[in-house]
Amino acid sequence: MTQNLTIKRHTELVDRMADTLGIDLEEAVFAGKLDPNTLCDAVLRCTGCTDPEGCTKWLDACQNGTKHPPVMCRNSDMFHSLQDGRRFER
Repeated sequence: MTQNLTIKRHTELVDRMADTLGIDLEEAVFAGKLDPNTLCDAVLRCTGCTDPEGCTKWLDACQNGTKHPPVMCRNSDMFHSLQDGRRFER
């Protein structure tokens, strides 16, 4: 059960981060800019974060949006690619 909660929490963090950065992950998948498996990998990368509470606080502070993910974000390269309209592959 704990593993499921961890995955759910980090799925929500990845989704919130994308929203905060002005990225529609569903649209990115439909447009072929992001493979669904790569999105799953992004969630798994997020689970390796050492500061999810810091991420949550950062997201709460950026409710009006921002252009750059926090330095600690393990998926910043994916978010930057999608912001630039480029396909992200890992």
